[in-house]
Amino acid sequence: MSDYDLVVIGGGPGGYVAAIRAAQLGLKTACVEGRGALGGTCLNVGCIPSKALLTSSAKYAELSHLSSHGISVEGGSIDVSGMLARKDKIVGDLTKGIGFLFKKNGVDLIEGWASIPEAGKVSVSGDNAQELTAKHILIATGSEPTPLPGVEIDEVDVLSSTGALDLPEVPEHLVVIGAGVIGLELGQVWGRLGAKVTVVEYLDRILPANDGEIAKLAQRSLAKRGLKFTLGRAVKSVEKSDAGLTLTMERVGKDKIETLDADKVLVAIGRRPVTRDLGLEDLGVEVNARGFVEVDGTFQTSVPGVYAIGDCVPGPMLAHKAEEDGVACVEMLAGEKGHVDYNLVPGVVYTDPEVASVGQTEEQLKDAGVEYISGKFSFMANSRARSIGETDGAVKVLAKPDGTLLGAHICGAHGGDLIAELVLAMAKDAKVEEIAATCHAHPAMAEAVKEACLDALGRAIHA
Repeated sequence: MSDYDLVVIGGGPGGYVAAIRAAQLGLKTACVEGRGALGGTCLNVGCIPSKALLTSSAKYAELSHLSSHGISVEGGSIDVSGMLARKDKIVGDLTKGIGFLFKKNGVDLIEGWASIPEAGKVSVSGDNAQELTAKHILIATGSEPTPLPGVEIDEVDVLSSTGALDLPEVPEHLVVIGAGVIGLELGQVWGRLGAKVTVVEYLDRILPANDGEIAKLAQRSLAKRGLKFTLGRAVKSVEKSDAGLTLTMERVGKDKIETLDADKVLVAIGRRPVTRDLGLEDLGVEVNARGFVEVDGTFQTSVPGVYAIGDCVPGPMLAHKAEEDGVACVEMLAGEKGHVDYNLVPGVVYTDPEVASVGQTEEQLKDAGVEYISGKFSFMANSRARSIGETDGAVKVLAKPDGTLLGAHICGAHGGDLIAELVLAMAKDAKVEEIAATCHAHPAMAEAVKEACLDALGRAIHA
């Protein structure tokens, strides 16, 4: 008899949610975690601490704009150590919360590093070394920052996202390599606090996964808020000297070398799956050239009884996607219907303004030759946006000629919240006419969603 019905390797968003749901379904479940804290990258060195710092830095930045409200503030200052302490407390409280949920649901937490010597067995190393047997094994080991060839990360001067969350003081000049979600969010944190921030990107645009029109709106707004963009540059090296750091860059397609000085550099070119040291090769689990574990529609790997979810399998590397993977996987193990629609996984960039999206971009529709209609509404014409002083950006919807939504994209305040209405609409095959016919409260930012849908129908009221 096996020790467990399910052993989950990894206690991040995908792993811990899968473990809890499995226990709720009556499976005897254990979760093996070696980092000493539950929550994975997202909770410990990703989503949550970055949002805490984004909030703190936004409040500091707001001081310089309060005069427009008739409010005079003098002597505002930054206590970086206090900001970091607040961030750490939030992380600690949430980590403890997951431990409580494990106890509440009867999930056994086993601390240590796991490997899979053979199907049905998990070997745990560390102070709590032991061997477990399980009917099913779920790999949920997550991801880590992708290194940049020629650039050595020391987490002191040359940083990954992890180091950028714990800088003890505001750098004079921070160069961010990579104009994706992580680079822009952390760049804005330190830019708001007084750093000069230069974002260097290989491509000729920021946020390459997002709709191009919306990305341009975001770039314009971020530049207005102090970020400088150097696009179309390939970073070849970062050299240290007593004077600081020097980046050597090549202009893409122009064979021209440039240099850029900085005192801190953040490497934020993406993330890669963590699948090493698990014994997957010896076990016979198929891993592709990029390190992702290949799975079928039930999340099973090439080895029966071994499953994988989240960042270590192909697909969006997002915490909420990992959670959905985990729930769907264990529900299918328990004989229920589990399903994830990857066309309906929203993405959010928590900069100011926020950038949110779901479904297909206009570029994707054009490349695929899909016939579509589009609608857009600027927050400049939204009463609530005017009243809170957040008028940058717009809502954009893309739909089939019959009105069925194909994609939705937002640049603007609270975009990460507004996108939820459009995700649900797409999930239920709602048409833009149905959204346009739905009464939205006034004044509200969400009215921009309704107006964008009206615009797609040629019936915009306020545009």
